[in-house]
Amino acid sequence: MHGPPWVGWLLVLLCAGAGAYCLSSVRRGTAAQRREARGEALMGLGMAAMAVPATTVAQPPWTPWAFAAVFGTAGLWALLRRHPHHAVGAAAMVYMSLAMVSVPGGGPSGGHTGSMAHMESTGPGGLPMFTVLLLAYYAVYIVAAGVRLAPAATPGTADRAAQAPARASWPEIVGACRVAMGIGMFAMLLTL
Repeated sequence: MHGPPWVGWLLVLLCAGAGAYCLSSVRRGTAAQRREARGEALMGLGMAAMAVPATTVAQPPWTPWAFAAVFGTAGLWALLRRHPHHAVGAAAMVYMSLAMVSVPGGGPSGGHTGSMAHMESTGPGGLPMFTVLLLAYYAVYIVAAGVRLAPAATPGTADRAAQAPARASWPEIVGACRVAMGIGMFAMLLTL
């Protein structure tokens, strides 16, 4: 990440927290909600693992390939299950994994093993046009998902809202996790 090293750790915490919450909620809800929670947990925890600063934790040279294989499989599964957002997220993760390999010194032959933090210091590793398309997708997604989370204003709801705060429902919390992970993905894409 650009800026102080603690910024990368904040991204790790954000993604790990969202992924852990989704993992803890896998046993709740309908079968479709549980499947979705598993996909979100995989994405959040995978993003957290990719965002760990390479200067802190040495990663083996095969790490980017493992990320690409795991998220490639997850992307194919998402396509088969007709979850386009999960498929785009998995494709973005594969793209960033392969960009980690293409970074000078970031592949198996280089001295570094590649991570999102290492990519920032060595230069771009992705295709600029594809990166811009993914950034645009996540910018629109974050705004649209955030708007869906905002409560709808109906006459008389302001009086009731002031009396007793409503407790967030499971879908709203998962939606908030998605927004958080979308912001994390946007930040990770900015490092390419």
